[in-house]
Amino acid sequence: MALFFEFEADFVNSLRCIPMQIRYKLDTCGIKLKLSDWLQMTQDEREALLELPCTTQTEVETYKEYLQQLILERTGTPVTQLPVEPYPTWMDSSNIPIILQEKAQELGVNLTLEQWVALTPLQRFALIKLSRPSHENKNFPHAITEFHLL
Repeated sequence: MALFFEFEADFVNSLRCIPMQIRYKLDTCGIKLKLSDWLQMTQDEREALLELPCTTQTEVETYKEYLQQLILERTGTPVTQLPVEPYPTWMDSSNIPIILQEKAQELGVNLTLEQWVALTPLQRFALIKLSRPSHENKNFPHAITEFHLL
């Protein structure tokens, strides 16, 4: 079953944007997916990407191969592959990334290690992605509230 965050509520029914759960899987398998590519997929294909597991090494490889083929079929262009971090920051519950601490402090929030540890890897992933300078950041305050970090 797909897990969506409340801050994604404005687009989850149509899947017009790429949900965090998919972004998490993309980082896990090392594929860059453009929104334009995502929008060329059918609703059923988008839902399949949500439902397909991407946890074990075998699942990650299967997911990657499926997505590579799907994008090639839809766009005629091979996917852009990205390096996969062997131990991504969102899996490290012992260290809060500096960029995330700084972004939280802009909102007057002081994240504690206890709070960080209590978050799921997907929640930590979302916070890291939403705190990047290259991201629009409009959902960062909503995520902070949704994850009870105030």
